[in-house]
Amino acid sequence: MRFLVKVNIPVESGNAAAKTGKLGTTIQSIVTDQKPEAVYFTDDNGQRTAFLFLDMQDASQIPAIAEPWLLAFNASIEIHPVMVPEDLQKAGGAIEAAVKKYS
Repeated sequence: MRFLVKVNIPVESGNAAAKTGKLGTTIQSIVTDQKPEAVYFTDDNGQRTAFLFLDMQDASQIPAIAEPWLLAFNASIEIHPVMVPEDLQKAGGAIEAAVKKYS
């Protein structure tokens, strides 16, 4: 199942890592280990932010995804299931059933 993982790195820990030259190398190491389908970097609420899209087969994989970010940067993490267009197409029957029952 695909998930969106949002990682917010606090300014203080991000700046400390940047000043020691470890920000980019640590992020690259984590991303290499996690092998996301896609990863994007931006800002969110004034913090360095990464959006990773990756596949997890089981909830037991969540610590392996979250802990490197938490430990390296004291980051905050959000994990959300997401769909690609094919997933949404498969959900059509369930959507129609909900419309019939609850509309």
